[in-house]
Amino acid sequence: MDIARKIALALAGLVTLLLVGGLVFVWWIGAWGILFPSHHHETTPPVLADDFGDGADLRVLVYSKTNAFRHGEGIAAAHTLFDALASSEHWAVFHTENSAVFDRELLERFDVVVFANASGDHASDDQEAAFRGWLEAGGGWLGIHAAGDGSHADWTWYEETLKSGAYLGHILGPQTQEARVVVDDPTHPVTRGLPGDFLHAEEWYSWDRGAREAGYHVLLTVDESTYSPWIRGLGQELDISMGDHPIVWSRCVERGRAVYTAMGHWGEAYARDHTKTLLRNAVAWAGEETKAECAGPTRTASR
Repeated sequence: MDIARKIALALAGLVTLLLVGGLVFVWWIGAWGILFPSHHHETTPPVLADDFGDGADLRVLVYSKTNAFRHGEGIAAAHTLFDALASSEHWAVFHTENSAVFDRELLERFDVVVFANASGDHASDDQEAAFRGWLEAGGGWLGIHAAGDGSHADWTWYEETLKSGAYLGHILGPQTQEARVVVDDPTHPVTRGLPGDFLHAEEWYSWDRGAREAGYHVLLTVDESTYSPWIRGLGQELDISMGDHPIVWSRCVERGRAVYTAMGHWGEAYARDHTKTLLRNAVAWAGEETKAECAGPTRTASR
């Protein structure tokens, strides 16, 4: 074999190794769904025990299907936290990444649905319609972090109802920064027990419209003077500051309740006392059977 051929084979092997290594890295950081987004939707629903939730104060569905970026660390930590809350708060919690759980009869067995970093085109049109009908009839919803990113753009109702505006991006360079979070409404049940302000390290999101401007009830804001609200990388800089920058908000959705928090990218966040308090309060408030500030009578989860 001549030298040129040996060099060519060696280079081909190196390129293949780099390509495979790059793809493994993309998968490892959770970005596989960004390069190769999926549109797969399950059609066979998960099995829910007949006695699920019997005697529990709240029945909570923790849904973390990812057809775009996967926050693997955050999802795992959220599952651990909600299992702990199930024990301490006398909740029944069911975890799934099966979109066929969005079935009218199945959803009636839950008081609250948590989108724990769910991302992408994760549900079919019929499944989205089932979720919408359930929430508008008096269900409760909590969205965490990626539930407010740009991967849900094709679900128009979701974009217009549960998010404050179009997603602009998250800080980069550095990606994670500690910032001061301020409680905007200390009287709301979701903020009960939180300090007036606290420090939190996060991959801070920005949108083209704030929740206050959108008419939602702002619960927490992040102080942009305490971190750098820019996307910096590949020789480019983009200012994604919002000024008034809500990161947790609530609203009525017809007869249902919804809460969103932008915090929750990293697993460490779920070990913080303020995160535990916030998520516990959010689920409890969203799941209240009597939602007095929302129009009309609410549905009651099947027992």
